[in-house]
Amino acid sequence: MPWTEMISLFVLLAAGWFWYDSFQAREAGLCAARAACAAEDLLLLDDTVALASLRPARDDEGRLRLRRVYHFEYSDTGDNRREGRVTLLGSELLMLHLPQAQRHWRHLMANASEDE
Repeated sequence: MPWTEMISLFVLLAAGWFWYDSFQAREAGLCAARAACAAEDLLLLDDTVALASLRPARDDEGRLRLRRVYHFEYSDTGDNRREGRVTLLGSELLMLHLPQAQRHWRHLMANASEDE
């Protein structure tokens, strides 16, 4: 088999692996976003996550993995759109960030305690 065919086959296999790995990571990010929105009683808008960042990073054991950051939109009232982030290392969840949801929840708890 000539070298060009071997290199072409290797490139195709690497592209196939990358596509499959990206699909699994996206599904893991979507599941994490759904679970976080359900736990905080929020609405996950468009039921999707979008890749915002992709770079190599090392895990706790020193292995090279792909670090992916996905953005998604959620709503706390149904009338607004807020942005959240899911960070994955491989298909492992590193961080899930819902910035306005925590403040909104604290604000509701403060109002509830004032009403009592």
